[in-house]
Amino acid sequence: MKRSVTRCPGRLAAIALALALLFLPAQAATAGDYAALDGVKGLDTVFDVTLGDPVMATIVFPAVREVYQDQNVRALPAPPRTVIVFHGEAVKLISSDRSGFDETGREALDKVADMIRQFKKDGVRMEVCMYAVKAVGVAPKTLMPEIDRVGNGFIAVAGYQARGFSLVSVH
Repeated sequence: MKRSVTRCPGRLAAIALALALLFLPAQAATAGDYAALDGVKGLDTVFDVTLGDPVMATIVFPAVREVYQDQNVRALPAPPRTVIVFHGEAVKLISSDRSGFDETGREALDKVADMIRQFKKDGVRMEVCMYAVKAVGVAPKTLMPEIDRVGNGFIAVAGYQARGFSLVSVH
């Protein structure tokens, strides 16, 4: 008898713990605020930018930066890798040529240039489609030096996708 009495408190504690776990509200095991990040090891993203409006770019580019700086993304096991590929009218955003823009557009282009330099400091890889540069009529010498040149932006985007990068189109 004495033996079963000494084991009873341990059994009672185990039963109480099991019941507590059973009745506590279950919480989903998510990566922070995003169920979409469950099971994700790292977020690799290629932003395919064709947006040519500098005012809209001042709104969209901070959201791009937020993607790789988000605490939930940073908490993933692998650090985020981010690439931005510019083509189409977007090549005008990364040119020092301000002709064709009104005062508001020129002011926005200055802000865009600052954001591009910040992207570079943050380790974001940026590429510009030289096919688009020629097609849109931007002088290559006016392109920001922070951005690498590639022959065809479609090949760059497709290559990053083939390497597992998620595509985000910005137009």
